Amino acid sequence: MIDTTNLTKYFGTLGAVQSVSFSVNRGEVFGLLGPNGAGKTTTIRMLTTLLSPSSGSASVSGYDVAREPLQVKRTIGVIPQMLNLDIDLTCSQNLEYHGRLHRMEGPDRAARTSELLRFVGLWEKRDTAVEHLSGGMRRRLLIARGLMHRPQVVFMDEPTVGLDPQARRLIWGLIESLKRSGITIMLTTHYIEEADALCDRVAIMREGKIIALDGPAALKARVGRYSLECIGRQDIPRKFFPTRDAAYEAGRGETCDVLVREATLEDVFISLTGERIEG
Repeated sequence: MIDTTNLTKYFGTLGAVQSVSFSVNRGEVFGLLGPNGAGKTTTIRMLTTLLSPSSGSASVSGYDVAREPLQVKRTIGVIPQMLNLDIDLTCSQNLEYHGRLHRMEGPDRAARTSELLRFVGLWEKRDTAVEHLSGGMRRRLLIARGLMHRPQVVFMDEPTVGLDPQARRLIWGLIESLKRSGITIMLTTHYIEEADALCDRVAIMREGKIIALDGPAALKARVGRYSLECIGRQDIPRKFFPTRDAAYEAGRGETCDVLVREATLEDVFISLTGERIEG
């Protein structure tokens, strides 16, 4: 559903994205991880036709993003990090307006609005203005709006940023439901546990390049399943081991208080780059 070959974007002499190649299958949740400035947003903006590539190629739903932008736009849904809903309109009116932009017929708009408001748990708020919704409800309405025209591929940029744990779990449930329905999702997030829980595969970006790409479990297996670190000592590198017993055995030789835990995708990133993923 998404295919890139040597996708590159320069801003002057700055290579924001450099020769990025990957494919995303139908019904897959594909995650992009990396620190700010890694190239995630620029990659997404090219795939959603908001930026033209400097070189290389990309297609979404079989359409070339440079040569067939209108066809691409018809097949994608975009759920931005920014809450850009019309706060003066109700939930139903926001979806109605989006449907009109996509030239959906009146009966279809009404049926789809009802279907999506029920799907995201906002049916009882259908006549409530957005300004009176909580942050979590607004996030759910953003998802509904992005799905209004029945896209085949959905791009989600930090879909749970700023939400409390309960609201975040509700969004996770919606994403899992979309995956089961066969929709392809590309997800950018700074929440490591979110990528670990939701993504079939993850690409880690740094300085405009993909430095690792695999399933979460496979990426963690590269460094070792268990992490050993000195508590409160950022100057001492973490060590990784294939088993918990091996990590505990190594910890007996340390002069500091140690913590043994299962490795995370953040551990993978730090191991590969020496940096932390920060929002």
